[in-house]
Amino acid sequence: MDLSSIKNKLSALQSAGQKKEKVDYTKYLWKPKQEGKSQIRIVPSKLNKQNPFQEVFVHYGFGKFPIYALTNWGEKDPIVEFAKQLRTTNDKENWKLSKKLEPKMRVFAPVIVRGEEDKGVRLWEFGKEIYMQLLGIADDEDYGDYTDINDGRDFTVEAVMGDIGGRQGLKSSIRIKPKTSPLTTDKADIAKFLEEQPNILEIQRKTEFDKLKEILQNWLNPEDTTETSDDEDEEETVETPSEVKNDLPWEKEDSKPNVNYELKTKKSKADKFDELFED
Repeated sequence: MDLSSIKNKLSALQSAGQKKEKVDYTKYLWKPKQEGKSQIRIVPSKLNKQNPFQEVFVHYGFGKFPIYALTNWGEKDPIVEFAKQLRTTNDKENWKLSKKLEPKMRVFAPVIVRGEEDKGVRLWEFGKEIYMQLLGIADDEDYGDYTDINDGRDFTVEAVMGDIGGRQGLKSSIRIKPKTSPLTTDKADIAKFLEEQPNILEIQRKTEFDKLKEILQNWLNPEDTTETSDDEDEEETVETPSEVKNDLPWEKEDSKPNVNYELKTKKSKADKFDELFED
């Protein structure tokens, strides 16, 4: 028996049976909730005094909710590893799939929302477009360090309804204030704003390696995923037939990648899939 694998499975089943504490993300995250303008101030980050922006990488398309890549915690991520393997082939479709599997960058910055200073520092999440604008403004000598607590600058964030990836949602644009201003004149508030800041990687739950591997395998083989029970706490199982000829998860004719790994012995799909992640 693989005692390490059994231990991980036991831990996963024990965790699944426990009721998870619901997190109120509104205490830690900020975003415009409706059309209109908001005034915010980006504050110096407690995590990095030199840079207020925290880049994180997220998997999309594997379920209802995004999944934070394990690479954010400095750990190996099976989806990232699989994408790397796809890029070692010369197959065009494999390269396309590897691009799709790569986690997408999101950026978080600690902010104070004017008029809501009593809520403290929250994290503002945005994508590459706004990120590039903020970096460009910081690089402009006419503006400089807009996070300075004495002579920094506020931003106006305007939200309007628009098309976002084929669906309607709030799109944000930013405009920097022309005049400098202090973060606040209250010394106690300054100390609080600089020290009491949330960390997105402590707020978000981390999906363990084996669970991510299972999610990837089910995504590659949706026809092999079956429900074992109507109990919502039960895990999904993946059928693993013993026939091995051309039955790797990606060796299908439905646009899956054409990675070809030669096998000398008969093994189940799950066993062959597991071998891809062995050092």
